[in-house]
Amino acid sequence: MREYYAQRAKSYETIYQKPERQADLTQLEQRIGDVLQGHKVLEIACGTGYWTERYAPLANSVLATDFNQAMLDIAQSKSYPQGKVEFAIADAFNLPPADFSACFAGFLWSHIKREEQTAFLSGLSKSGGKDKLLVLIDNNYVEGSSTPIARTDLEGNTYQMRLQEDGSRVEIIKNFPTDSALRKKFGPAAKDIRIHRTEYFWMLTCVLR
Repeated sequence: MREYYAQRAKSYETIYQKPERQADLTQLEQRIGDVLQGHKVLEIACGTGYWTERYAPLANSVLATDFNQAMLDIAQSKSYPQGKVEFAIADAFNLPPADFSACFAGFLWSHIKREEQTAFLSGLSKSGGKDKLLVLIDNNYVEGSSTPIARTDLEGNTYQMRLQEDGSRVEIIKNFPTDSALRKKFGPAAKDIRIHRTEYFWMLTCVLR
């Protein structure tokens, strides 16, 4: 995954240019800004800073992290409110203790294997403590718009074949959970779970136990 996204860094934001998704993206941006307003945000897997740039003006402060320096280089080149946003290399599964009131991750959950999701949520709670807001956004699978699913493994994880910048093809995990699957997974780790779906995206908010 690290190598895949390092290669994709410069062209990554083309995923946000599909015409049919623009109305959903505008709605998602509004909802994210509303829910993160006034918070001290820890962003995990910030990538190129696409979402950081959009909600940062409304947040109290932002620590945007990613495990890929190529992505962070692009994110850091963007415009943010002075003194409000900091960046750091961090592994989503090995987060240091952090002072945040809300955690945000865009399009990360779908890349976490089903059998590793509980450990990820546990790490978040240990890093920031209980009663912290968690906000996740990710893709719905939409026939004709989404990359076709190539296979499903024994754990129920689904995979897509992606074309790299160098012309090679790589298999990437990409899960598309239902609302019931999300509630079942988050139930033991969080409370006040709320899920909103548009045609192309879903957004989950909850409070970590």
